[in-house]
Amino acid sequence: MQKLQRNELADRVGENLTLDPQDWQQMRQLGHQMIDDVMDYLENIDQQPVWKPIPEAVKTYLSSDIPQGPQDIEDVYQEFKQYIFPYTKGNIHPRFFAWVQGTGTPMGVLADLLAATMNPNVTIGEHASLYVDQQVVNWCKQMLNYPASASGILLSGGSMANITALTVARNHQLQSDVRKNGLYRAGGQMTLYCSAETHSCIQKAVEILGLGGDAVRKISVNDHYEIVVPELISAIEKDFADGYHPFCVVGTAGTVNTGAIDPLEELLEICQRYNLWFHVDGAYGALAKLDPDYAPALQALEHADSVAFDLHKWLYVPYEVGCTLIKNAEAHRNAFAITPNYLLQEKRGLAGGLESINNYGFELSRGFKALKIWMSLKEHGLAKYAAMIQQNNLQAAYLGQLVGNEADLELLAPVSLSIVCYRFVHPDLNETELNALNREILIQLQENGIASPSSTLLEGRYAIRVCIVNQRTQKSDLELLVHATLLIGNQHLGAIKK
Repeated sequence: MQKLQRNELADRVGENLTLDPQDWQQMRQLGHQMIDDVMDYLENIDQQPVWKPIPEAVKTYLSSDIPQGPQDIEDVYQEFKQYIFPYTKGNIHPRFFAWVQGTGTPMGVLADLLAATMNPNVTIGEHASLYVDQQVVNWCKQMLNYPASASGILLSGGSMANITALTVARNHQLQSDVRKNGLYRAGGQMTLYCSAETHSCIQKAVEILGLGGDAVRKISVNDHYEIVVPELISAIEKDFADGYHPFCVVGTAGTVNTGAIDPLEELLEICQRYNLWFHVDGAYGALAKLDPDYAPALQALEHADSVAFDLHKWLYVPYEVGCTLIKNAEAHRNAFAITPNYLLQEKRGLAGGLESINNYGFELSRGFKALKIWMSLKEHGLAKYAAMIQQNNLQAAYLGQLVGNEADLELLAPVSLSIVCYRFVHPDLNETELNALNREILIQLQENGIASPSSTLLEGRYAIRVCIVNQRTQKSDLELLVHATLLIGNQHLGAIKK
């Protein structure tokens, strides 16, 4: 900036620009209108199509250049209602079954509004948000019966939760100051073990950690899509014999493809035998530990060195929030802690209070993710969430039963947790034709706004994949899905035969 005389600088500063509204009453009225519109939308979401294609005119409008001048706030909101709001992903709808994506709740919406109003950076400083964050992490330990002495951190989701845990695992198992010396001087190729069904974020994490994709040993799965334990043991022992440095086994609590749960107790015993870090990717299924039917299969979570899971899936809060828990709090801190001069902590004042959360993760800028969890658990209590998770799992079992009752439908994998993989079948069609037919059924279900399952390939067979982590789904929605699948399948089959 050019040097200005004192009076000139005072004049410049005196312009007093602000982004607050000049008309607070107008903003207040618009806010009330937004809340009313949102609540009307949520209350009647089941009357809307699950999804609808975005017209090209809308895409063109949404590619326009940056505005240079102001626009009336009511006009801005009308444009949102015209060009954005009608074309949602649909994951708040009761018949959204694609991928593993939660629905959110009205209280979660309001909590995010309050969090945005406060707008704190929840990393450092003496303010209530950090205490809420700490309390929610402690609640996460209690949900999984994880040790109270463990540490944890809220993150954007499972991918960040997994890479955070694996960073700690790498540093701790290497027994070398990798933060100072790097991997080059540590020596020895580190290797990690997981099933072929493990989420791709584990592969990405290993690559980002500088170990290379070849360091991931992907172990075969059995007919239930669970890791084959004897093959895992053989791979570990071979790597030790060949001079590699095995450091971690990743067990999956609910695979994305089929909902399979690895034999976690056996994996825990193997890690203890070979002195490996035991990490569980429970992004989808860890909270199924609250379901009595699945609690025994997930009990080993309590003894894992680290667990990653999402709260925007089976705690139904709005995006985005995940969590990683680390049993060894000292190892967790050692992996990330750093205190530059501009982040000095005091015993009093704004820089007092709790230790910076930045010492337990990479992010220094963090929104108030914890509030929607805090308010939601206060609203409903943990027992209600446990019942909701159990309901989703029972709904999947019911859907599996509906599929099994239809001669024209076939289950392609055992029903596990809340995932059902099925397809339409006909004896006159070969596998290629069946794949094409089921792809068409899926797309028509989506384009007609009936339901939104996703797809996967299981041993080369195209599956209509239904994942229920949806607090709005009812039995009637599953019955409608089966009816529509049969209807579209038979209509398309008739066209093929002609």
